[in-house]
Amino acid sequence: MTLHLVDKQPGAEADPMISDEEGAALARAAINLFRHWGITDREACTLLGGLSTRTYARWKDGEIGRLTVDQKTRLSVLMGIHKALRMLFTDQERVHRWIKKPNAAFNGRSALDLMLRGYLTDMFRVRHYLDAARG
Repeated sequence: MTLHLVDKQPGAEADPMISDEEGAALARAAINLFRHWGITDREACTLLGGLSTRTYARWKDGEIGRLTVDQKTRLSVLMGIHKALRMLFTDQERVHRWIKKPNAAFNGRSALDLMLRGYLTDMFRVRHYLDAARG
């Protein structure tokens, strides 16, 4: 199964597969993003597809290891969400707080609440919502 980058740029390389090195870089970026979002390790593990807290602790120590296609996809979507937020808002605090704010588009729940159900489709729903918001 080939994993395609969710946020492919015009003129990007012909091979859209996320390499292990790119996956590790995405994991490091996600750890930093989760810190900015102020989410718990358990929440982070849910967003990462049910990763164990022990494995996540190793990730935080720099030991990423081999990532599954699902994990690479989730990491890619999370970075796409962050990128969309940075494009929508100039204030960094607003970029980081938005994920926890109630939103009418998600029946009054926050985007984080929606994504914490654990389904990849919910992560895509948040990503598509933000992409539509930025036009």
